[in-house]
Amino acid sequence: MYYLKSYLITIVIFFAIDLVWLGAVAKNLYREQLGFLLKDNFNATAAAIFYLFFVAGMLFFVINRAVELSSWQYALFAGAFFGFITYSTYDMTNLATIKDWPVMITVIDIVWGSFLCAATSLISYLLINYFKI
Repeated sequence: MYYLKSYLITIVIFFAIDLVWLGAVAKNLYREQLGFLLKDNFNATAAAIFYLFFVAGMLFFVINRAVELSSWQYALFAGAFFGFITYSTYDMTNLATIKDWPVMITVIDIVWGSFLCAATSLISYLLINYFKI
């Protein structure tokens, strides 16, 4: 039951923070910089699967360990590193393989992924501890 509760807390936090970013802050940026690549129809199934898998990775590699260590610092810094590595993998691969992939998007995405995962890991850790899950 611990894993399910922790998973639900984490996915809600991750999705809420990312939704603010994608819906308000970065929406126009991505359209301006990547409009030539964007689909007309958003694939909600693919997005949902990404969120499910990605959050499972955060729990496995970061949050569960932070809880074991009773360390909010681990949650914060390992979360940032997890975001840095995962978002760098995506963006640097795109930069290497996709014609006209913007360097600016690569930098912004890596910074965003680092922040998003750090914030999600820390908040999830704090809530898991607060509610003694």
